[in-house]
Amino acid sequence: MENKPALDVSRILYEDENCLVVNKRPGETAEGSTGNVTDLSPLLAAAYPGPFVPAAVHRLDVPVSGCLLFARTPQALSFLSGAFSGAGGRRVEKRYWAITEPPPPVPALRESGELIHWIKHDPRTNKTTAFEKSAPGLKQAVLRYRLVGRGQRYLFFEIELVTGRHHQIRAQLARLGLHIKGDLKYGARRSEKEGGIRLHARSLCFPNPARQDDTIRVTAPPPVRDNLWDAFNESAEIESKAAP
Repeated sequence: MENKPALDVSRILYEDENCLVVNKRPGETAEGSTGNVTDLSPLLAAAYPGPFVPAAVHRLDVPVSGCLLFARTPQALSFLSGAFSGAGGRRVEKRYWAITEPPPPVPALRESGELIHWIKHDPRTNKTTAFEKSAPGLKQAVLRYRLVGRGQRYLFFEIELVTGRHHQIRAQLARLGLHIKGDLKYGARRSEKEGGIRLHARSLCFPNPARQDDTIRVTAPPPVRDNLWDAFNESAEIESKAAP
């Protein structure tokens, strides 16, 4: 009899009767998988048996890690899906950590700012391209960033998504010549030894389905600790203490 993998409970960052947040690993998907991709749905179904299987409220790209929100009831799924779409003025805050290769000399990179592009996704190649100007068929993409540190060979960014487009962060950074470490699809020089890319959904803040005047904030440590993520964490702590 085949032994199926179980969900490590230490990866559950938050849970209540309405929802839960999993620290997704690179190479996993919220539902449906092929090849070497791990589907989280059967793991959650086994960990939370019942008439309603926890359902993903949003998506993270397969090579991306971090906070992934699941609803535990149909009512919570409807409420949270509406919040992610901006219904009723409810706001969801999504922050990411990104480690990139250094950019070319031009354009100059400010310490913080807002990036606005117009993007198009090609389903044939599953790749998104960012453009400087609007045109028919393009969707606006907006993010805010802070450069929180510099390593010997990499830059450390904290990113807040304002819009949620397909491969948005990867495409917008690539437009500036900033290639996320390991992201061959968007111009990185080499892949990661363990797969995945150095893009991590660091924190998620969303309205509480049980108390709509309340919010839930969850922070995810990188699922695999190494010197590079430790250097990012140290830089983020120093930058946070230095902020006014």
